[in-house]
Amino acid sequence: MFQVSLFLTLTVLTILALMTTLVLGVRVLIAGGVSKTNIRLVVSLKKAAFFCLALTFLNLGVVYVSQITASTPPINAENSIAELVKLDLNGRKQWISLRGHDKNKPVLLFLAGGPGGTQMAAVRHELSELEKHFVVVNWDQPGSGKSYYAEKTGNITAQTYIEDGHALTEYLKERFSQEKIYLIGESWGSALGIFLVSRYPESYHAMIGTGQMIDFAETERLDYAMALEIASKNGDDALIKKLRANGVPPYYGKDVTWKSAVYLNYLSRYMANHPGIQNPGYNTFRDVGSQEYGLLDKINYFRGIINTFNHVYQQLYTIDLRKDYAKLDVPVYFFMGRYDINAPTVLVEEYGRILDAPEKGIVWFEHSGHSPWINERDKFVREVISCFLED
Repeated sequence: MFQVSLFLTLTVLTILALMTTLVLGVRVLIAGGVSKTNIRLVVSLKKAAFFCLALTFLNLGVVYVSQITASTPPINAENSIAELVKLDLNGRKQWISLRGHDKNKPVLLFLAGGPGGTQMAAVRHELSELEKHFVVVNWDQPGSGKSYYAEKTGNITAQTYIEDGHALTEYLKERFSQEKIYLIGESWGSALGIFLVSRYPESYHAMIGTGQMIDFAETERLDYAMALEIASKNGDDALIKKLRANGVPPYYGKDVTWKSAVYLNYLSRYMANHPGIQNPGYNTFRDVGSQEYGLLDKINYFRGIINTFNHVYQQLYTIDLRKDYAKLDVPVYFFMGRYDINAPTVLVEEYGRILDAPEKGIVWFEHSGHSPWINERDKFVREVISCFLED
């Protein structure tokens, strides 16, 4: 966080210097003519302009240094791996982290939620125990975090993620000399995981979906209705007014993020305050302040959540896994929080009944909401090992 404090300090100084320069410039124009006062103003103006320019370059330097010095903490084990790697995936520059106590262990790729979300640091903090059993790979997808500039936001589609996810899988298989890898997908990442195992079953041992998304349009309608119901019970008239003003989703256009946030944030707060949920919620400030992200990455952490989500999410409303992905050739397990009202569990149960897969099952987390991997991380790790590594 020292980098952030320094950046903010320099930014404030730059703004003050710029304001001083503008004030002096206006005074010179008003003074007019040649006089000692005017000459002194001109000299002061030059000094202020130079100071402003110097602070700007210093600020840019801080940003640059923070970007090139970003790293993931080392792991103290003889055959460990702890790297941040920049890859070219289908012509798009993207970042991954590789972490494990033994680089010869199976590879586990974690697919973050979003679209536009980055959980590179969050997974390291919450699921570090998995690093003893796998080489854990976290991928900042196009339009998120360290990969925000991989592709223009307006060009990103679900197909972009499928293509790049496959390219990343092939890289991991080759680098670690493994025929297949494991997948965990969280929220949006759970749908992406289904897309990948459906199209490339030969590349994956098995998949776990947590906070599993099934039907995006129906999920939004159910979430909206749930938020309206809870707000009515609680007498939250201001929220009810906002919800009714926005109308029933799905939403389209430039305000998808902000309209969706009205009920999604309300439901998140409701889940966080539920007495049955333990360790509720993300530690956003801890995660965005982590050393994997330079200053620009920290800014893009939020830009992805806002801009990329807004552009991509409205493209997903036609997807219904029950219709489009009813048969898979890879074992699939769903890790569901009993109190998840963000990704309605009734849809997951329905999908689980109709899904044709070599193995399938739902693992319930009785003290979790949308994020069992955070709410009950010890159990989450145990169940991952049970599903993936134990016969």
